[in-house]
Amino acid sequence: MFCSSIKILDANRPTLPKALLKALDYLKNTDFSKMEIGKYEIDGPAMFALVQEYQTQPKETKKAEAHVKYIDVQYVYSGSEIVGYAPADPAAEVLENLVDKKDMITYKSIPNETEVILTEGMYAILFPGEIHRPQCNYKGETKVRKVVVKAAMDLLK
Repeated sequence: MFCSSIKILDANRPTLPKALLKALDYLKNTDFSKMEIGKYEIDGPAMFALVQEYQTQPKETKKAEAHVKYIDVQYVYSGSEIVGYAPADPAAEVLENLVDKKDMITYKSIPNETEVILTEGMYAILFPGEIHRPQCNYKGETKVRKVVVKAAMDLLK
C-alpha cells in the first residue's frame, strides 16, 4: 500500500510507475463534483474510474476484500473514511472467491488489520493481494464521494 495526498503528487512522481501516474494525473485534473456516479474509461478495460458516493458505515458491517488482476487507486474527493488494511496473509479466512466475476475475494476475518484514515484529497494505492475494508466510519457516519481507479497489473510491465 502507498498512501499520500493528491496535493503533493509532484513530490511523489519519482517513486511511482508511469501507469499509476496516469491514474493519479487523471484524479488530480478531473472535476468530480459534477460527474455522474458510474464507470469512466481512461485506457479501455486496462484502466477505468468508478465514481462512487455513499455513507460510511461501522467497520464491522463492511466486508474486507482483495483483488488479483487490478490495482486499486482509492481517492477520496470529499468526506473522510477509514480503510481497514492488512498485507496479504494466508491466515485470512476467505468468505467468497469472486475473482472470475468481479476480480474480488472477500474475507471473514483479517489477522493484523490496521486502520488508515483517508480524508479529502488523499489516496491509497492497493496492490493485488492486499486486503482492504473501505467505506468505514471515521468520527461517525459521513457522506463520501470517492473515485476508485482500477489499473490492470499488466500496465506495470
